[in-house]
Amino acid sequence: MSAIRSDRPRSDKISVDGLEKFTPPERLGDINQAAANAVEGEIREFVRRDVAYLRRQRDEPENDTVSDNLNSLIRRVSSASMEEIDRVILELQGVRDMLRNEGDRVGREITDYAGLSHAAMTAMKVIGDSLKQWKHRSNPSVERGHRSAN
Repeated sequence: MSAIRSDRPRSDKISVDGLEKFTPPERLGDINQAAANAVEGEIREFVRRDVAYLRRQRDEPENDTVSDNLNSLIRRVSSASMEEIDRVILELQGVRDMLRNEGDRVGREITDYAGLSHAAMTAMKVIGDSLKQWKHRSNPSVERGHRSAN
C-alpha cells in the first residue's frame, strides 16, 4: 500500500470556523494517512466493480448483451419524456372534465333563464291585460276617447 503525497507544503495549522488551531506534526501524519487509505479503498472498490461487470459481459452472449444494453438505454432516455406525457394527459383529462361540468352548468343556467324569462313575459302580459280591463271598468269614456283619437 502506498501513500499519496501532496506537493503542498505541510502546515501545522488547521482552520476550524475561522479559528486556527495548531496540531502536532504526528497528528497531521495520521490524518494524511487515513485520507490516503480511504482514497485507495475507494479506488480498489471501483476497480473490483468494473472488473466484475466486464467479466459478466464477457460471459454473456454478445448479441443479447448489446440488445439488452440498447433497450436499457432507450428506456432510461425515454422514461422522463413518457412520465411528462402521462402527466400532461392526466392534466388534460382533468381540464376536459372541468369543461364538461361547466358546460352542463351553463346549459342548466340558460334553461333556468329561459324559463324565468318566459314566466316574466307571461306575467307582464297578464298584468297588462289586467290593467286594461281595470282601466276600462273604472272609466269607460277613457277607452272610447282613445279610440276616437286614433
